[in-house]
Amino acid sequence: MKMVIRIVTMAIAALVVTIAIGAYLIPAEAVVQRQAIIAAPPEKVFAVVADLKRFNEWSPWSDGKTIYSFEGPANGPGQKMSWKSDDPAIGRGSMTVVEVIENRKLAFELDFGSLGKSQSSLLLAPVDGKTGVTWGFKTEAMGVLDRWMSLMYDSAIGPDFETGLRQLKDVVEKENAGG
Repeated sequence: MKMVIRIVTMAIAALVVTIAIGAYLIPAEAVVQRQAIIAAPPEKVFAVVADLKRFNEWSPWSDGKTIYSFEGPANGPGQKMSWKSDDPAIGRGSMTVVEVIENRKLAFELDFGSLGKSQSSLLLAPVDGKTGVTWGFKTEAMGVLDRWMSLMYDSAIGPDFETGLRQLKDVVEKENAGG
């Protein structure tokens, strides 16, 4: 019996050490990116994404129940959108524009309250008369649990980004066609 207890204890200790050491082999920064091509020039895409009041026209998280508020300038750095929802998948937080390069880049700071802060960006580039859009997200994964959880970010957030980019494409292409 002592031998079984010793083997089980050693196996548990080995598992704990493996999990702890393994976590530090995982990058400390989790990154998610998705891309789309939109049949419109960058300035048309930028006009939609640079206005946070239009975010819900293409957001994959727009549910019609979430409460939004806006503060700061109408556009540019300091423009801020806050949200709160009873849906735990949406929760509460804010998104603040921290960098703008006209028709090329928007960078945001995301604040999820007790869940921490992250960064997001939309990069625009001309591609054969269209616009390539890259939607990115990154966050620090500091502790053991954070690092292991970060392995799931791409599969958890990536499909939402794909949906949002499809919806952005629909909005911009409809506007660009005069609709």
